[in-house]
Amino acid sequence: MLKNLFKRFKYDPSDLRGDLFGGITAGIVALPLALAFGVQSGMGAIAGLYGAIAVGVFAAAFGGTPSQISGPTGPMTVVSILVVKDVIDSSGSLENGYGTVITIFFIAGVMLVLFGLLKLGTYIKYIPYPVVSGFMSGIGVIIIVFQIFPLMGLASPKSIVEVFKQLPTGLQNINIEAVLVAGATIAVIYIFPKFTKAVPSSLVALLAVTIIANWAELDVPLIGEIPNGIPELQISQFSLSGLSLTLIIELALTLALLGAIDSLLTSVIADNVTKTKHDSNKELIGQGIGNMVAGAIGGLPGAGATMRTLVNVNAGGKTQLSGIVHGGLLLFVLLGAGVYAAQIPLAVLAGILITVGIGIIDYKGFRHIPHVPRADAVVMLIVLALTVFVDLIQAVAAGMILASILFMKQMSDQGGRRVTISPLRDYLKEVPWNDENIPASITNKIFVKHLDGPLFFGFAPAFQEMTKTLPDILVVIFRMKRVPYIDQTGLYALEEVVMDLEKRGIAVVMTGLKAQHVRMLRRINLIPGLIPERYLFKTFKDCIDWLNQELSDSDLSDMHRFFDDLGKGESKRLTPRYRL
Repeated sequence: MLKNLFKRFKYDPSDLRGDLFGGITAGIVALPLALAFGVQSGMGAIAGLYGAIAVGVFAAAFGGTPSQISGPTGPMTVVSILVVKDVIDSSGSLENGYGTVITIFFIAGVMLVLFGLLKLGTYIKYIPYPVVSGFMSGIGVIIIVFQIFPLMGLASPKSIVEVFKQLPTGLQNINIEAVLVAGATIAVIYIFPKFTKAVPSSLVALLAVTIIANWAELDVPLIGEIPNGIPELQISQFSLSGLSLTLIIELALTLALLGAIDSLLTSVIADNVTKTKHDSNKELIGQGIGNMVAGAIGGLPGAGATMRTLVNVNAGGKTQLSGIVHGGLLLFVLLGAGVYAAQIPLAVLAGILITVGIGIIDYKGFRHIPHVPRADAVVMLIVLALTVFVDLIQAVAAGMILASILFMKQMSDQGGRRVTISPLRDYLKEVPWNDENIPASITNKIFVKHLDGPLFFGFAPAFQEMTKTLPDILVVIFRMKRVPYIDQTGLYALEEVVMDLEKRGIAVVMTGLKAQHVRMLRRINLIPGLIPERYLFKTFKDCIDWLNQELSDSDLSDMHRFFDDLGKGESKRLTPRYRL
């Protein structure tokens, strides 16, 4: 009977053990985060658990990324805080405006479903890297700033500006015991993995610090009572009162757009780890259904969660079942552990969230500010500032507009040169350029990739598809002479492609590099870190002559061994005849 059930759902029974273990492990990691996000949102720990269960189960069941784990995330919680704040400001209390809050969450889910049905998932990947970097770093900063007061044992103000305004008063009323609890939590999260990674450090911190705080009878604020039992439908409480319809739509749209970006970024990461390909539009539909259910039971909205997804994959999770198991575990905890969760100090959750915020900040983007084009660095910093102090969607919109304007200016600075951008769809049908004369002896072992136009944020997603569509070859030659400019997104896309090719034992050789290309590739150590100096050539003819010369000069008995060595970067005997 069980075999027939597996067959009906096209499920491979060999994946069952990994999915169960992956889902359970991800659920353990998700528990403290769900509680923390619920408290931070202002709706209570139970809302975080409800959201993790609903989005976790339904996004997995109907989504398009098999190994993805979904639930409340830092970015989605930040927007939820704004929703709760606006409703409370209008209605006077969360109790009075509760129906409006969950209605906004539900509408956001409906919008996500519409995004998927309208095939909008295809276009979200074209957001430039500096915009994503500034946005995510801004989210990380917001999460950390909002935990300053809970870390001190105090209730947090509802806006970033108010946090800084009230900071002097907060320092005067600081609860030292709460600070110690939060500090201990952070210390355990960072130190425990040095001993073992078998158990999630956030869960260890949650349990250990909570037990010690209660045993020592520390005077710190606690989560308080958490309801037990199956979540009940709250549809009867749906309401559009208290806020203008325009603001309701704006808040729901903000959640939906952020949920789409957050989820699909995680889907791309899952693809890279599992070597699979997600369905963007199906993923949006699944996330939408999950968020609709979350809103209907009074849970926080959610999205694909990168850390939990990686935990699931590393523990063996491969299919949608792992996400469903993750949600089922949280439901099991909800049914019996509410009385214990009530004793968790809020300072513990603040410590957990501070580490989450620190993890979201894009340090790679900051580290490369001196090395990337100045325009990209400016866009990243502007988006970060707008995210923290103005509005999340306005930050992304402003970043997109600014990045596009600066890109057009950069192209105009190329001296009016005609630029064409060729689609990267079918690598097997690559049309040779007129100056290409490749000897038949090596034709089947090399692949020539022609790049015609700027390698920028609009072109990068297709470029990154290269490793999934290349034929069975041992050397890739990138012809760069018609690439006038590389921006930060294109730079990181190139880095990712080279790394993927290196993992497959494929050598990357470049010809026709311009000064701007070389400068940027050296600054992030792509040259010589990933591409040795000996693989750079001024012209395509130089490159082919070098390959032929080495073949004839070498003692190698067969061509396959030569290319194997080249692909593994082990050809120390090879001396390039021409260098850039």
